[in-house]
Amino acid sequence: MGRAEERRARQKSARRAKRAAKAGGIRRFFTWKWLLGYVLGLGVLLVGAFFVLYLLVEVPPANAAAKAEANIYKYSDGTIMAKTGDVNRESVPLSKIPKKVQHTFVAAENKDFYGDSGVSFTGTARGLINTALGRGKQGGSTITQQYVKNYYLSQEQTVSRKLKELVISLKVDQQKSKDYILAGYINTSYYGRGAYGIQAAARAYYDKDVEDLSVAQGAYLASVLQAPSQYDWSAAGPNGKRLVKARWNYVLDNMVEKDWLSKSEREGLKFPVPIEPRPIPGLDGQAGYFIDAAKKELFKAGVNENEFEAGGWTVTLNIDKKKQKALEKAVRTELTDKLDPKKRKVDKDAQVGAVSVDPKSGGIVAMYGGAGYTEHWTNNATRSDYQPASTFKPLILASALENGSTTQDGTPITSSTLYDGTSRRPVKGSDTAFAPPNEDNKSYGPISVQKAMNNSVNSVFAQMAVDVGLSKVKNTAMDLGMDGRVDNGFDVRPAMSLGVMGASPKEMAGVYATLDNHGKKVTPAIVKSAEKGDERPELPDPTNGQAISRGAADSVTSVLTGVVDDGTGQAVRQQGQAVAGKTGTSDDNKSAWFSGYTPDLVTSVGMFGEKKGVGKQVSLKGTAGGGRVNGGDFPAKIWAAYTEAALSGQKASKFDLDTDMGAAVKPPTSPSTSETSESPSSSPSSSPSNSESPSSSPSSSPSSSASSSASSSASPSGDADSPSPPDPSSSASGDADDGGILRRQQQ
Repeated sequence: MGRAEERRARQKSARRAKRAAKAGGIRRFFTWKWLLGYVLGLGVLLVGAFFVLYLLVEVPPANAAAKAEANIYKYSDGTIMAKTGDVNRESVPLSKIPKKVQHTFVAAENKDFYGDSGVSFTGTARGLINTALGRGKQGGSTITQQYVKNYYLSQEQTVSRKLKELVISLKVDQQKSKDYILAGYINTSYYGRGAYGIQAAARAYYDKDVEDLSVAQGAYLASVLQAPSQYDWSAAGPNGKRLVKARWNYVLDNMVEKDWLSKSEREGLKFPVPIEPRPIPGLDGQAGYFIDAAKKELFKAGVNENEFEAGGWTVTLNIDKKKQKALEKAVRTELTDKLDPKKRKVDKDAQVGAVSVDPKSGGIVAMYGGAGYTEHWTNNATRSDYQPASTFKPLILASALENGSTTQDGTPITSSTLYDGTSRRPVKGSDTAFAPPNEDNKSYGPISVQKAMNNSVNSVFAQMAVDVGLSKVKNTAMDLGMDGRVDNGFDVRPAMSLGVMGASPKEMAGVYATLDNHGKKVTPAIVKSAEKGDERPELPDPTNGQAISRGAADSVTSVLTGVVDDGTGQAVRQQGQAVAGKTGTSDDNKSAWFSGYTPDLVTSVGMFGEKKGVGKQVSLKGTAGGGRVNGGDFPAKIWAAYTEAALSGQKASKFDLDTDMGAAVKPPTSPSTSETSESPSSSPSSSPSNSESPSSSPSSSPSSSASSSASSSASPSGDADSPSPPDPSSSASGDADDGGILRRQQQ
């Protein structure tokens, strides 16, 4: 070998050695053993980091958005009246959601939900990568993860939020049951149409409660969750409709696969097209008055105000939709359509409030609070700053009968007891001088209690209140449901006989409902039921306890039928229907009332003069171009129009009374009269002679008689109810004639 060849061999050998050295160095670090070690080490590091994260991240409280819910108010028939709150959500327990409807959501989103660990690691990894790369929202999450995102976290697309979602989902899956998680998911998801939660969605898309959803409708709601705006049938284009139908079929097919739905049932299902979207009702009109009254009732019953205002409550009211429309129409046709504020300033001051009650249940079936909650915020139906006037007089008689009271000369007080009806006659037996005038200062001379009630004779009931005892009268009034607070004007003084205290139509409806209910106490209630999830507060019974005896209550009812048949309440008479009631007109004509009832319905209508924008009480005189406004005028006409409409379609009813007195009682048959003879002109031999001319003198002295020339300096102008013209068919033979009039109507 020459030198040249030897040199080339050495160079080649050196290059091989250099390459070998280089290769050996790389292999030292990247052998398969080392590579496996790196992977394991990285895995341990990640597991450790996740363990630390798991320890550090706690399950947080629910976010505010997830807890925000609407309060739902419904009519008595279950239809929605109004919703309040910024979020249209109404949570329901899983027990209210049909099982197959529950399964539609599992089939749509996570068909292995019942057996998984609460997370999808592959779906989460894909979501993390796409989020890191800015590719936006990606699917793949489990129902548990979606619930955690909705309830505990936010909708932001960040890596940190997704990592928290993963950790919290694992913890929630360990701490909570699958049913709890599913209920949370269904109740927190957004379905479009402003509806959060399945109950709001059921109402928005199918106008029904969740428990009434079919499996086909449930499958649609489960499908719409994927893209609410795109899959809403009313707004979707051809492609959106195609996609949501495909999604709907996918859901049902998965249910068959999981044995949650039979093939035969699946084949019989048709796509349930939703209803058109509708606006959510609010506080306009009478609804605002209802809601305000309902909330006060619930808070009084112990519902926490802060918890209630947080939302999620469903409140069903006793308001009957048909009767409510009838009441609003009656006010409109009998009064407001006749008002012309531009022509007559007084027409601006006319306010009306009314409450109608079912005497058997105590539920408020209709209520009129004013022009509208957003126009006149004071609820005229519940305000108690106006005098009930002569609608208080029946309570005086009720107290007399309940206490077995007598006149000053010891005569028992009954409907036929004679009193001196002289106007401005000073009352006897009172430490406080009082001599009230009658309407138009008319004197009646000797007059029976029945006739005095019919014609609302102030002097008679002022004396009767003293005869009974003013404190006893007040106690009876409170037992019947009146507010006895002194700061409400209920002082124990003779003037209270004229109804000078404050009272509301709701309050007076309760009083008269108690009379109608045979003395059993009725406290009008607007709330029928309330619930939030499984929470159902116990509400007081609207009919509870005996306020006064049945005999006393029924006797007053009997007497009040005479007011309708032959007195100041003739405007409310209805052919064949038994009616009892009383008019009332306050001092200076600032308020006018009619409170009355049939056996099945009690309604109190109050009309008030209120200076618009000031709240000052003013006279109603001249309203609608007329003169003095009496209880027998607008209030009675509203009452009559409403009652006729509210009871339309029902058979006329009559009172079942346990009494031997009053206008509704048949007079005893004389020996010479046939048993079937019920001539309205017949009268019992014991019936007092009724001569009601101011100059007449009875054959026997009336109780508490006094000179008609007594000084009137101590008397206020008092109550005044203009009596309607007498019925031409009636005679002046006393209480027996009132009974004859009522018998003709009931027969």
